[in-house]
Amino acid sequence: MNKADLINHVADSADLSKAAAGEAVEAVLSGISGALSNGDSVSLVGFGTFSVAHRAARTARNPRTGETINVGPSKAPKFKAGKGLKDAVK
Repeated sequence: MNKADLINHVADSADLSKAAAGEAVEAVLSGISGALSNGDSVSLVGFGTFSVAHRAARTARNPRTGETINVGPSKAPKFKAGKGLKDAVK
């Protein structure tokens, strides 16, 4: 399912126009993105939790040349599925 399929599903399920469903999906995604960019986590009970993982600086090696390089610290989005989602997938 891609974003357009999700918008169509929301429109059909909630009896909304595709434009309104598109705005709703965009609002949810931007809300999650905004919270993560501020360092907060987003918890949707029964679905899962979106959070930010902090990666420390490390030394890596270029596999082609064998040269060592320094990789700086970074942040990455992380998702942990909730019990309801895990049960639905089973």
